[in-house]
Amino acid sequence: MAAVTVDVDRSDAAYRAWLKEAVRKVQADSNRSADTHLLRFPLPEAWGIDLYLKDESTHPTGSLKHRLARSLFLYGLCNGWIRPGKPVIEASSGSTAVSEAYFAKLIGVPFIAVMAKSTSPAKIDLIEFQGGSCHLVDNPGEVYEASARLAEQTGGHYMDQFTYAERATDWRGNNNIAESIFAQLRLEPHPEPAWIVATAGTGGTSATIARYVHYLQHDTRICVADPENSCFFDGWIGHDPEATCTQGSRIEGIGRPRMEPSFVPGAIDRMMRVPDAASIAAMRVLENVLGKKAGASTGTGLWSALRIVAEMRAAGEHGSVVTLICDPGDRYLDKYYSDAWLAEQDIDIAPYQAMLERFLDGADQLD
Repeated sequence: MAAVTVDVDRSDAAYRAWLKEAVRKVQADSNRSADTHLLRFPLPEAWGIDLYLKDESTHPTGSLKHRLARSLFLYGLCNGWIRPGKPVIEASSGSTAVSEAYFAKLIGVPFIAVMAKSTSPAKIDLIEFQGGSCHLVDNPGEVYEASARLAEQTGGHYMDQFTYAERATDWRGNNNIAESIFAQLRLEPHPEPAWIVATAGTGGTSATIARYVHYLQHDTRICVADPENSCFFDGWIGHDPEATCTQGSRIEGIGRPRMEPSFVPGAIDRMMRVPDAASIAAMRVLENVLGKKAGASTGTGLWSALRIVAEMRAAGEHGSVVTLICDPGDRYLDKYYSDAWLAEQDIDIAPYQAMLERFLDGADQLD
């Protein structure tokens, strides 16, 4: 007797209608949001070096993570992972959760952020303002298991930015951050930057930029600036995918206690481990120079970018360098902009601030 064809059709017209509308809403947000600005950081013209900052703080949710959240939602929706009425859950130090809460509200699903109790109150307020709720844990290393457990208990979807960030974004183009940078540099004196400096929380941004550069055969090199108490630098130096560290990063949004799946070490050319005091000093110097408050992760990237500028200057090289403004400084007024907090943390930014000011006044080296 011939075998019988077994046919199971799980088509759901109501779900597909909801899905189409959800994807439309997320894509419409992208159409409404103009691209972010590329700002020039003033350097002496005689140096022949241009430094630019891609200002990601101007996204609707105020940070670089708006791009990531949009990509993660489209990825989760198109994979059938995000369902009507079921919560989206994320392990986040803050900015990703703010952006994901925005997109969850946009498509009408609940959102729960799982993060360390040390996260700034301003970020918690922003998540709640966007309609999300916060589940706080004592240890930053607990966020992964707590998120997976909540997803299982609620029937929701654990977004898991640390695994999916590097694959959710179309690194070949489609108006990703790398394509945007090169388009905005097209009419500048040095349209192909010598270096792009990124910082790593998930690793998704550095992976996207590096892959785009390699795909289009640019000569641009990629540097990742890493803060204290992050394992990325050690894991990269030692080719150790199991590298960990016991303390959490004091620079919110970047630095991780483990090598995250979305960090792609082989795609990047260089790493710098930046002292927290240098990150915060650079952040404050940025305000003095451009009149713009930014977070300390921006300072981490800016410190590294200025070191590369100094290196190029010493070698007599001309060209351009790009780094990122990751998020606005008003989220950190009680931390990185508070002298009392710095004293409590035993962080002395004065020597680094003096180095930066001397360099920008014309000193030969940043040291």
